[in-house]
Amino acid sequence: MPYFTKINGVYNPINTTDMNIDKDFTFQTIKLTLDYEGEVTATLISSKRNVGNRKSVLYLHGYNDYFFHAHMAEKFNENNFDFYALDLRKYGRSLLKHQHPNYCKDIQEYFEEISIAIREIDKLTKVHLYLFGHSTGGLIASSYMNYGAERNRINALILNSPFLDFYQSLFEKFFSYWGSKIISTIAPYAKINGALPPVYAQSVNKNFYGEWDYNLDWKPLKGFPTFFRWVVAISIAQQKLADSNIKVPILVMHSSASKKINTFSEEPMSRDTVLDIEDIKRVGVTLGDNVTLLQIDHALHDIFLSTKAVRETAFDKMFSWILKVK
Repeated sequence: MPYFTKINGVYNPINTTDMNIDKDFTFQTIKLTLDYEGEVTATLISSKRNVGNRKSVLYLHGYNDYFFHAHMAEKFNENNFDFYALDLRKYGRSLLKHQHPNYCKDIQEYFEEISIAIREIDKLTKVHLYLFGHSTGGLIASSYMNYGAERNRINALILNSPFLDFYQSLFEKFFSYWGSKIISTIAPYAKINGALPPVYAQSVNKNFYGEWDYNLDWKPLKGFPTFFRWVVAISIAQQKLADSNIKVPILVMHSSASKKINTFSEEPMSRDTVLDIEDIKRVGVTLGDNVTLLQIDHALHDIFLSTKAVRETAFDKMFSWILKVK
């Protein structure tokens, strides 16, 4: 499958061999029900090392994100899992020219592709299936496990720094929600640029201080514009989690520290600069009756993009938890 970079308004193919994506994965385009912007697709990604008839995991990426985590798939395959991921609608490989990137009016819009992916995986194996979400993907996964059509086919939920609350004061959250609601009612595609500080991107991208290579058209360093309607959709989904009653075991992983940082230094390389870990712990423990909170020392927001020693510790602890899940 070709990848493209936009140069002077023209999309040109780029070499992605170094990302180990083309040669190690297959990509299935899922045509979805037309929405308010027209044609909609999602992309189901499968490791070529999958063998079927063993435990499987379905990974959901975060905001301003898509699946490029080949090392994660390798770890799951090495631990006798089949690995799948989704590029959700309007993200990454699923983003179509007529669409607004990352836009949604309700996060339950994503439930359609999640349900289809679960049914596709179920055709290949009847063994345990784990749902794994990072950041906004963690919020979507948690919501799906409360309301999704195929939630009863999921045996456990794994959350990597889930976006369970905004990293704001109560006043800021009140103003953000109501301001976004009013603005988006008048102008559905109203947006704000630069809502994501560049520090986190600098801590993971190989052209700065990180070690990861990815498509900057699909995961821009400064982030896509943030739509006010998206803020409302996220806020409502988070509020609904007050009634969360997930029946399966849940693992909530988070860094050991968090801090908002606007200028790069060594500090952002060892903490969550996107979300507040206290929010993650406070809300995470209420998602169901069987929740394990797991702190990963010195981890980034995406724990599995942290430095090698940190992410290896995270993998070890995560798989130890999985072994205990009945």
